[in-house]
Amino acid sequence: MKIDDCFYLGYISKTIGTKGELAFKLDVDSPSSYHGLDAVFVQVSPKDTQLIPYFLEKAEIQNNDLLRCKIEGVDDQTSAKSLVGTSLYLLQENLPKLKADQFYFHEIIGFTIIDKERGELGKVEKVLEYSTSNLFSIPVGDKEVLIPISDETITKVDKTLGQIHVICPEGLIDLYLEG
Repeated sequence: MKIDDCFYLGYISKTIGTKGELAFKLDVDSPSSYHGLDAVFVQVSPKDTQLIPYFLEKAEIQNNDLLRCKIEGVDDQTSAKSLVGTSLYLLQENLPKLKADQFYFHEIIGFTIIDKERGELGKVEKVLEYSTSNLFSIPVGDKEVLIPISDETITKVDKTLGQIHVICPEGLIDLYLEG
């Protein structure tokens, strides 16, 4: 499986017990959606673009963002330890369905940002993820405009037309475009 066909689910954080169980640390909004998961793709090395499928005998949610799992054929602590630290992926088609006004960051790359005051600004080139907030990155001429991704900023998401309508804080766009 190619990594480009998948989304990052999390990583294997530690072994549990002596019978090969593992703790999957999930990097998702709703970890409980993955209770009962039956398979994952593992990226053994960070440079790998091909992923290895592993089938799960058990996947139970534990401690909100940990999934306690038993992988088929991994029956002892030594085998389990060899997987600790590896990254986990699922096919993009396995992403939970979202409401019409919600989106995954990967799906809005290329969407047009339309500001209430300025009109069409440009297309989302990337999404910058920070612990404090996430930002749309929109190239405008030779400048980069960063717009916060928040309920206060986004007024409408039109997936059919590939548009995101925003109301930017006063002076924000000028800050990037002047000078």
